[in-house]
Amino acid sequence: MDIFEDTAPAPGNQPEYTVSELSGAVKRVIEGEFGLVRVRGEVGRVSRPSSGHLYFDLKDDRAVIAAVSWKGQVARMQVRPEEGMEVVATGRMTTFPGQSKYQLIVEDVAPAGAGALMAMLEKRRAALQAEGLFDPARKKPIPYLPGVIGVVTSPSGAVIRDILHRLRDRFPRHVLIWPVAVQGEKCAPEVAAAIRGFNAIEPGGPIPRPDVLIVARGGGSMEDLWGFNEEIVVRAAAASPIPLISAVGHETDTTLIDFAADLRAPTPTAAAELAVPVRLELLATNDALGARLSQALARGFQLRGQRMRDLARALPRPESLTGTARQRLDAAEGRLAGALGLMAARKRSGFEAVAGRLRPETLAGYLDRRREAVTARLARLESAVQRRTDHAHARFDKWASRLAPALARLIGDQARIAREGRQRLATLEARLDAAPRARLQVLSQRLAALDRTRQTLGHAETLKRGFAVVRADGAVVTSAAGAARAVALDIEFADGRVAAVPVKGAAPPAGRSRKSDGGGGPDQGSLF
Repeated sequence: MDIFEDTAPAPGNQPEYTVSELSGAVKRVIEGEFGLVRVRGEVGRVSRPSSGHLYFDLKDDRAVIAAVSWKGQVARMQVRPEEGMEVVATGRMTTFPGQSKYQLIVEDVAPAGAGALMAMLEKRRAALQAEGLFDPARKKPIPYLPGVIGVVTSPSGAVIRDILHRLRDRFPRHVLIWPVAVQGEKCAPEVAAAIRGFNAIEPGGPIPRPDVLIVARGGGSMEDLWGFNEEIVVRAAAASPIPLISAVGHETDTTLIDFAADLRAPTPTAAAELAVPVRLELLATNDALGARLSQALARGFQLRGQRMRDLARALPRPESLTGTARQRLDAAEGRLAGALGLMAARKRSGFEAVAGRLRPETLAGYLDRRREAVTARLARLESAVQRRTDHAHARFDKWASRLAPALARLIGDQARIAREGRQRLATLEARLDAAPRARLQVLSQRLAALDRTRQTLGHAETLKRGFAVVRADGAVVTSAAGAARAVALDIEFADGRVAAVPVKGAAPPAGRSRKSDGGGGPDQGSLF
């Protein structure tokens, strides 16, 4: 019987590709044909996973292209794509073999004209206004003379020099500068962080807390000022407890932070003018008010002195007001000596009348009457105590007679409970003694059943049913190709092992052997 027989079809002229080879070929064709392209379309679905990458769709009325921007490319974008925007995306075409699709790796995104950018800006402004961030009732008054001014701007531009120069000319104040990027992808997060950072300064700490904030930047195009239109900046300005002055761009430039700020200045220089008054004008006004106050005080003192003198002339003389009272006092003083002597005589006569009636016999009779009253009360108290004691003894005897039967019932109940407990304990002890034997018997039965199952499923029983195990070089051979490559074979039967040598170049059997049909072919040999 032949072991091998070649049944594979003859190879054709068409080449065979693996899935990876075909996907790589398609990828090379697309990337070679479309190296760098600019695509105009409307932004569809936008996804921002936690990895920082940006996935979105570019579409028109007939087709959709998947687009992706990696984390580093997203950080360099001045304008982030949002759903509904019409943009021009610059990138390169490639494929994603994992999903069998082509996609655009976007390196930069630009609005498709100022109209699209303005439409997106108006849409964002309407959404923030609907939340109430631009409500005039929320705006806080700017302090008339702040002690500390916080400025959020670039430290290297002309804006900060203009602000410091105008503050020095008008009214020098302590200025804290928070350096930020005023253009590019870092502008919005740094400006928002600066506003929140100034508000996080604790009053009375080592760093003085500003009384007013100025967010300033020079003029520029709409794209240059776009960082101040970002939602994170608008929300930080609206949530600032410190009053905030917006001075972004020139007078004709308008950004969303202007609507959220407590006061908008047309230029950074104007913001410095709105933050502090003119010191010389304030000193002149203070001098004028001081002069008016001195004149008013002098005039008031003069008017009040004249009024007091006029009222003093209308008052009567002091001697005329106190003369009558002085006469009444003198008359009362003259009558006082005689009245005191008369009162003392009356009191003496009353005392003598009472003293004449007070004798020793009267006091002794009073004491006898009080003693008799105390003796009577003592007798009544002793009888009352005796009655109370007898009543208490009677109640005690009553409770003592009821205590003995109750105690006997309690002792009987406890004895019955003890007997029942001993019976339950004996039952549980018997069950405890029998439980290990029963458990051991059950486990022994399960172990015997598992051993029978092991013997039934073991390879020795399988070999008894007519099967054999073929090994080559110490490893089990499971295919004809493996047996053909082996130098020597070791075949294990149920009653022993047999060594064999494979026949080289023999075809595997398919149905009946070619040798058995009476053909004249050469002898293929045997494995044994």
